[in-house]
Amino acid sequence: MKGEFTAIIEAAPEGGFWAICPEVPGANGQGETIEETKANLRQAIELILEDRKADILRGLPEDAIQDTVTIG
Repeated sequence: MKGEFTAIIEAAPEGGFWAICPEVPGANGQGETIEETKANLRQAIELILEDRKADILRGLPEDAIQDTVTIG
């Protein structure tokens, strides 16, 4: 899955950084550097979206049509 998401990054009081993604509730990451923080946020977003997709696909009938849409 490919897409662009917003990363809101702030310095953590205890050192390092933390980040959230407003488009994906529950997605957050932290790290010692901004790049590490973004990598952890990216992984959180991927895991959440994969889980949500698997959850919805479990309930679909076999004859449901699956296709793609592009936004942008």
